[in-house]
Amino acid sequence: MVESKNSMGDVILRLKKVAGQVEGLMRMIEKGEECSKIITQFQAAKAALDSTFSLVLEKNLKECMSNDDSKSVEKILKLISKQS
Repeated sequence: MVESKNSMGDVILRLKKVAGQVEGLMRMIEKGEECSKIITQFQAAKAALDSTFSLVLEKNLKECMSNDDSKSVEKILKLISKQS
C-alpha cells in the first residue's frame, strides 16, 4: 500500500508540473511569443503528459495482472486502442 501511495504521489507531482507547463504555454500565447517557442513548449507538455500516462498505465496493468483480473486488463486495452 505504501508503494501505491508513493507512485500516486509521483503521478500527482508530474500532473502538477504538466499543469504548470500548460499555464506557461497559455501565457506565451497571450503574449504573442514566437511560434517556434510555443511549439517547443507544446511538445514538452505533451511529452510529460504522455510519460505520466505510461506510468499510470503500467501501474494499472501490473496491478490487474497480479490480481489475475483479465476483465480489467481487457478494459484497459480497449481504452488504449481508442486513444490511438
